[in-house]
Parts: sequence; C-alpha cells; structure tokens
Amino acid sequence: MTEENGLVSAALEVSKNAVAPHSKFHVGAALEAHDGTVYTGCNVESDSFGLTICAERVALTKALSEGARDFKRIAIVGAMQTGELSESSDSGSEATSGIGPCGACRQLLWDHCRNIEVLSGSQQGLVVNRWMLADLLPDAFSFKN
Repeated sequence: MTEENGLVSAALEVSKNAVAPHSKFHVGAALEAHDGTVYTGCNVESDSFGLTICAERVALTKALSEGARDFKRIAIVGAMQTGELSESSDSGSEATSGIGPCGACRQLLWDHCRNIEVLSGSQQGLVVNRWMLADLLPDAFSFKN
C-alpha cells in the first residue's frame, strides 16, 4: 500500500463515524502534517443545515487545536449510505468516483495550509483524483491581498 493510499484508507475509515442523518452522505478526511502526523475528521450534520460541518474542516480544526501548522496533503472520501453503517461491512455504501472539498473548505484549507495536495479517494482506499489546492481555488482570497 502506498503512503497516499494509506491516507485515503484513513479517510475511508473515519467516514464510518459520520453523522449524516439528512443527506446520508458520509465523508471522511485525513490531513497529513509534514511531520507525518495524520489528523482525521468526518462530516457532522445539523438539523439547521447551515451549522453542518464538513469532514475537511473537522480534520483541520483538530490539527490546529493540537498545535499543527505545517501540512503536506489531505485525502477525502465520500459515499452515499443506503443502510446503517457497521464496522464489519461497508455493504451499505455506494462508491463514488471521488469528491473534492466544497468552497468553504477550500478557503479554510488555503488559509491554514496554502497550496497542499488534495487527494480524492475511492471506497477501495485508492487515489482516484489528485489536485493542488491552488488549482481548485484559483486567485484565492487572502487577507494579505
């Protein structure tokens, strides 16, 4: 298993913890710091949809709250759930062809990580898409600009 596929696998594993009663879309993210530490997060939905938080932002805020400031890449995995998740089986999931971060996540990743690599993973734990954040968020907003 490559280092990148390991990061995707970490995102896939944490997606099982998603709280997505409304969308049934379970997302996991694994943010790798330059020192090799991996911070994971899953999406958490709210009945007030605007308060929902994405997996990428959970992983980022976990990392920042633990003092990390230098990041290498992030892996993201998402899938629609048709049944209850269980640790022993992912038979309730429908694989996606890979997802990228939403606009809000792109901005927060830019604010704190700058031009990191973004990996999109499959339900099999493989990298299916690869971007640099600057390609996903051209002319990013920055307070300095």
